[in-house]
Amino acid sequence: MRSLTLPAPYCTVALDCAIRLKTEKAVPGTLYQRLIIAEQNLRSELYPYQERVFLFVDPELISPSVCSALLLEIEAAQVQQTPEACMCHVVSHALQAALGEACHTGALQRKLQASPRRTLERYFHAVVTAVEQMASEPSPSREGHLRRLEEIYRSLLGPAVASRGRCSGDPVPDRPPSTPLPSPHITFRLWTDEEQLWKELVFFLKPQSQLHLSADLDALDLQGFLPDRELARVSMLSTDSGIERDLPPGAHELPAPSSPEMEHTALQRKGGIKKRVWLPDILMPSSWDGPPGLHQRTGRPSGDGELLPGVSRLHTARVLVLGDDRMLGRLARAYHILRKRETQTFCLTPRLSLQLYYIPVLTPEKPSSSRHLELGELAAFLGRADPWYENTINTLCPAIHKLAEMPPSLDTSRTVDPFILDVITYYVRMGTQPIYFQIYTVKIFFSDLSQDPAEDIFLTELKVKIQDSKFPKDCSSPRKRGVAEGPGAELSLCYQKALLSHRTQEVTVSLRATGVVLKALPASDTEGPPTAPATVASLTDHMCLRVSLTEVVKSSNLAGRSFSMVTNTFRTASIRIQSQDQRLLTLLLDKDHRRTFRDVVRFEVAPCPEPCSGAQKSKALWLSSQEQKEMERTKAELKPLLMPINTFSGIVQ
Repeated sequence: MRSLTLPAPYCTVALDCAIRLKTEKAVPGTLYQRLIIAEQNLRSELYPYQERVFLFVDPELISPSVCSALLLEIEAAQVQQTPEACMCHVVSHALQAALGEACHTGALQRKLQASPRRTLERYFHAVVTAVEQMASEPSPSREGHLRRLEEIYRSLLGPAVASRGRCSGDPVPDRPPSTPLPSPHITFRLWTDEEQLWKELVFFLKPQSQLHLSADLDALDLQGFLPDRELARVSMLSTDSGIERDLPPGAHELPAPSSPEMEHTALQRKGGIKKRVWLPDILMPSSWDGPPGLHQRTGRPSGDGELLPGVSRLHTARVLVLGDDRMLGRLARAYHILRKRETQTFCLTPRLSLQLYYIPVLTPEKPSSSRHLELGELAAFLGRADPWYENTINTLCPAIHKLAEMPPSLDTSRTVDPFILDVITYYVRMGTQPIYFQIYTVKIFFSDLSQDPAEDIFLTELKVKIQDSKFPKDCSSPRKRGVAEGPGAELSLCYQKALLSHRTQEVTVSLRATGVVLKALPASDTEGPPTAPATVASLTDHMCLRVSLTEVVKSSNLAGRSFSMVTNTFRTASIRIQSQDQRLLTLLLDKDHRRTFRDVVRFEVAPCPEPCSGAQKSKALWLSSQEQKEMERTKAELKPLLMPINTFSGIVQ
C-alpha cells in the first residue's frame, strides 16, 4: 500500500498491479480469459469487449525488406492462432487454474484439439460463463465455482479419466505443459492517405457486411447530437386536418378516469416545444482515448464508461505506427481529421477507445549522423521521458534492420522467430501511460492574392527557408527605406512570449534572417543528463514552441561592410511572421517534403484547438443573447488538441 502514495506514474502502476492481483486471486484465470477474448475477437455475450492492433507502415519511409520481415512474422503467428486454438487455450487455462494438480493437462489439450468446432464452442462458452459469473458476484463462492468447472472437466474427459487425474497410465512429465499466450490479432496496413485511419476504425467497429454504420445509434435519443442540417429546423408533418369528422372512430371518446390511458394523458403536455438537453462534455470529447486504463488488469477497456445512455465502449483500437518524425506528422494530420469528422458525425467516439503507439524505424545510417538524429527527435524525447521506452523500443530499430537484411531460410519447416512481434506485443499490452503532444495549426498566406490561404497542422517542426525569387512588382510589400541588400530577408515577427506565470506578453520585432525553425519539442540539452527522466519542470518546453532564428548582423569596418550570423532562441505560444521585402518564403512541415508550401509571404502559428462540434455551432440558434456571449467566451478558451502516444511510465509527476 505504500507504493500507492508515490507520485505518478508509480502510484498508477501500483494500483494496476493491485487490482490485477485482487482479480486473479478471487477468480484464477480471469485475466488470461478476458485478454484472449478481447485480443482475438472471440464472441462472448458475457464479455463483449474487442481489441484490434493496427500496424501502419508508410512504404515511402520503410524499406520493402522491413515490411516483408514484419508481414512474415505476423502471418506466421496468425496461422497458429486460429479461433479454435484460442478457444482451446481459454478452456485449458481456466480448468488448469481452478483444478491445479488434479487437472490432467496433457489429456485435456489432446481432447480439445480433437473436438469439432461446435463442441469446442459449447465448452468455451460454458467455461466463460462460469468464470464471468464468478467474477461478477460480490461475494463469490469458490466451492460452487470449482464444482461447475469440475463438471465441465468430467464432461470433456469422461468420469473415468477425470477421476484418475495424475494417476493415469501416461507418464508424469517433470513440468506440466503450459498454456501459451498468443500475440494479439494485428492488422498490417500500408499507409496511403489520412482518410485510411478513419476507414479502418469504421470497418473495425462495423464490419463491411453491415452497411449502415450508425443504424443502432440512430435508434437512440442522442439528445440533440445531430448534424447542422438536422439541427437547423426540427419539424413534424401533421396529418390532423382539424375537422372532427376526420378523426378515427372512437378517438373522440375519453377513456375511463381510472384507466392508464387517462393517467398518461393527464401527465402529457400537449403542443409544447421539446427543450433539448446539451451536454458540453459530449459535444467536445477531449479524452477520446480515455483515462490511462486498467483494462489490461481488470479486463475492462480504458474509458469504457458510457458517453451516451445505453452505449458502451466495447472496442479498443491500438494504432501502432512505424517510421520517423515524418510518419508522426502524417499520423497527427489523420488524428486531426478524425477528430474534426467526429464533431459532425459522432459515431465512433461513444463506442471506441483509441490508443496510439509509436516505434521509431529510421533509415539505416550512422547513428551519430545529423540526418539520423534530426528525424528521430520525438523518439529521443520519449526515451528521455521514459527510460524503459528507451531501453525497450528505441533499441529495437537496429534489430529490425538486421532481421530484415538476413537471407531467407531455405528450410520451410523451420519456424519463424517472432522477435519483433514479441516486442510489439509487450509494448501494446504494457504501454498504458500516454504522453500528450501539442498539435499546432499554421495559416499560410501566399504571394498570389487570387490564391486562398491554406491551413495545415504540424507536430514536431516547421522550417522556414528564404527563396531566391521575389515578389512580383505589382503585389510587393512596401520596403523600408535604407534597408541594405544582404543575405536572408527582412522579417517582421509578432509573438506571445511563453512565461512560467502564464501571463500574456506580446513582442513585436523586425530583423533580417536567413532562416527560422519552429520546434515543438524541447532541446536535449535542456533536459539534464541523458539518463534523467523528464519531469514536470520540462513540461513548459514540452507544451510551447522553441523558435531558433538565424539573424543577420550587419557590421562596418575599414574593409567595408560585412555580415555575420547569430542564432537566437526563444519560446513562444503563438507567432506571426511576415516578409517585409520582396523575398518569398518556403515552409516545410514535419520534415516532410510532401508537405512543402512555396511562395509564402506570411504565416501564423498557434496551438491547434479542440475541434468544435457542429451541434454546438447550431446550438447558438436556441440560446439567448446572454447565453450566446457565454458560449463565445467558452469558445475563446477551447482546450488545445493533444495527441497521446503511449509509453510505459509517461512523464514523472
